[in-house]
Order: sequence, then C-alpha cells, then structure tokens
Amino acid sequence: MTSHDVVHKIRRGLSIKKVGHAGTLDPLATGVLIICLGGATRLSEYAMNSTKRYRARVHLGITTSTYDAEGEITAERPIKHLSRLDVE
Repeated sequence: MTSHDVVHKIRRGLSIKKVGHAGTLDPLATGVLIICLGGATRLSEYAMNSTKRYRARVHLGITTSTYDAEGEITAERPIKHLSRLDVE
C-alpha cells in the first residue's frame, strides 16, 4: 500500500476533503506515516523538514539480483579484517 493509497482510504472513510501525508516510506522500509487532516495539512512541511533517524541492517559480502534484500543472492564473498568500528 502506498502513501497515496493510505490518504485516499482516510479521505473516503472519514469524508474529509483535505488529507495529506508528511513524506513517503520506501517500499522495503517500516516506520510511521504521518497523516495530516484539515488545516493541519499546512503543518506537514515541519515534519518533512525535521531531523530523521534511520536504523539499517547490512549484510556485507553478498550481491543480489536486484541489489537489495528482495533479490536472489548471486554472489557471496567472505569479508575479512572488518570490524564494527570500521563500518561506523
């Protein structure tokens, strides 16, 4: 379901004309989709321009057919001499 789909369902379900969201989520991401109703839609820019934090899990040494977690693994290579400190 896309951000637009969520807005459309809320607009229809609540019979509110002015509904918006403050940004979109990547299809592979999880998180919070901020929905603004009525006059609050003007405030969405503050949420979109605020500082965001991301947390990711990375698997080094693997290549997939789509270059993301959804694809088939096409190559694996051991990663040696790499510490968490090197990555950070």
